[in-house]
Amino acid sequence: MKRLLILCAIGLGLALGAAAAADTPTTIKRDGVVLTLPQEKRAEVIGDKLRCLVCQNETVENSQADLAKQFRGIIRRHVVLGDTNKQIIDFMVHRYGIFVLLKPPLIPLTWLLWFSPGIALVLGLLVLLIARRRKQTGPPPLSPDERDRLKELLS
Repeated sequence: MKRLLILCAIGLGLALGAAAAADTPTTIKRDGVVLTLPQEKRAEVIGDKLRCLVCQNETVENSQADLAKQFRGIIRRHVVLGDTNKQIIDFMVHRYGIFVLLKPPLIPLTWLLWFSPGIALVLGLLVLLIARRRKQTGPPPLSPDERDRLKELLS
């Protein structure tokens, strides 16, 4: 009897597992586009390389801004059409500018963006050096007239 119960429990578990596996969707609908699971993964990878122009420090995939939702829809439609990742990213850059890239390339247009942390560091060090020199030299000495005036004020 115990064996029968164990076999029934195993059979029921297998049947439930098979039913759950059969219900796993092979396609999903996201941002108004129906995609397969591999296409969705590809779209997420592309969206993680693009910046939300509203949030600016979030990827298109992580942002909840309306513009980011539109970007995700554009990306997913291009994925379904069969465009490569490079083609999709190039399309987004052509349409929205280089700033849409989360990691823009090192080109003359982006030099200030790439080198501004180093420039800020150098300027900060210069300010520290100048301040330190002024502190070491102290104020300039008083002229004879200023010393006389100071003596009058202190007496």
